[in-house]
Amino acid sequence: MPRDPRILVFVGIKNAVVALDEKTGFEVWRTEVRAAGFVYVVWDGAALYAASGGEVWRLNPQTGELIWHNELKGLGRGLLSIASTRAPGPQANLQAVAAYQAAEAAAAASAAAAG
Repeated sequence: MPRDPRILVFVGIKNAVVALDEKTGFEVWRTEVRAAGFVYVVWDGAALYAASGGEVWRLNPQTGELIWHNELKGLGRGLLSIASTRAPGPQANLQAVAAYQAAEAAAAASAAAAG
């Protein structure tokens, strides 16, 4: 299955995580989470996490499908923070930018050849 080349912006709001197309702002998907107020969203370069009210969800970043959910039982319902041992760092960001620029250049070349 080919990877979707669009860049997504992830928003945590009310009881949901919403993915927006970076170029158009159109909603790509929406996933409801059992939230207690603020929905905190973390993208670590490969995985998408949402947290609210002492619970954590991992979502598929392309589809919003639930991968797993942990209620963190016995730890309370308050705010929480998330970190990952996977960090995209500057190199991963440079690779993503280069891939995006290559795709844009290929699309422009294809359009020029067709026109």
